[in-house]
Amino acid sequence: MEIATAHDSVRRPAGTRLLAAVRTESGLFVLATGVVALHVLDDNFLQPNPGTAASDHLVSGLVPLIVLVSAAALYGQLRAGARATIALLLGYFGVLAGTEAVYYARAVGPSGDDYTGLLSLLAGLLLLGLGIATLWRSRRTDDRLWWRYGRRLLFVVATAVTAVVVLVPFAIAYMVTHVLRAEVPKAELGAAYENVEFTTSDGLNLEGWYIPSRNRAAVIAFPGLSGPQTHARMLARHGYGVLLFDRRGEGASEGDANVFGWGGERDVVAAAAYLRTRPDVDGSRIGAIGLSVGGEMLIHAAAHSNAFKAIVSEGASGQSVRDGLANGDKLDALLGGGMVTLATAVFTDVLPPPSLKS
Repeated sequence: MEIATAHDSVRRPAGTRLLAAVRTESGLFVLATGVVALHVLDDNFLQPNPGTAASDHLVSGLVPLIVLVSAAALYGQLRAGARATIALLLGYFGVLAGTEAVYYARAVGPSGDDYTGLLSLLAGLLLLGLGIATLWRSRRTDDRLWWRYGRRLLFVVATAVTAVVVLVPFAIAYMVTHVLRAEVPKAELGAAYENVEFTTSDGLNLEGWYIPSRNRAAVIAFPGLSGPQTHARMLARHGYGVLLFDRRGEGASEGDANVFGWGGERDVVAAAAYLRTRPDVDGSRIGAIGLSVGGEMLIHAAAHSNAFKAIVSEGASGQSVRDGLANGDKLDALLGGGMVTLATAVFTDVLPPPSLKS
């Protein structure tokens, strides 16, 4: 009988052995991190955004993949507290990675890497539950009462500090580099317009609307197709040509999202180049108005291009920790600003732009 049992265990179907493995804590962790890693691979290398290639995402793809694979390899060798911490952190990332899929699935319907993104969300929830369960099972109940609760208080304080300095800035960086407006809004420009498109210096196709000029001058109203519509109506009433377009990664425009506008000055320069090809526009009478981050991108574009006769920057503040430090705000760098900039650089494979003061 003993021989038959040993023989049967060897011949068990692979599915049975897999099911037995995932019933363990380590097996569940490896399964969940594998699902999150699948979405990272899909998002960065298998189905990158239109206009981009896998080679544009080497850092944003390889860094999290290395972290996930290393965690899966080392998990079973760690103590309970370390295992719980890693499970909670990677669960947080898994849920965060899935929020992009939820947003786009609700906005325009699921497509592309949204399916693995939704799986990443579920895997992240599993990892969070695993981390909480591991913490609960490993809690100490045999030490002095004052030390037990003192240690737990220290853990709560450390968690709060980590959330402020690392987790929240990390989430901000992920959202601003993965989520922008997905749909093209309704045009309410008060004048006839044309659907136009043009190409940036790094090969991205951007789409927008153009109101033809009646006075040979034209203004870029930026960013996006929705925010500057009030300004566009005013300019059009006075005879100016007006160009509105979606920046890279937004609406129907190609490229990766970046709400902070890193590299977006190329979009504005490409828009000015398009206007110079228009027969209704005098190439020496091109201006631009930028709102918020659009104003920041205009400042960079105008500093390195002679394409603009005049610019108006409304609401510009800063694009990275460099601007905070240039303004003397060192506390911002300590309380998350530096982490937001670092994480944004990792998620976009792009270095932050120079300070607006430089």
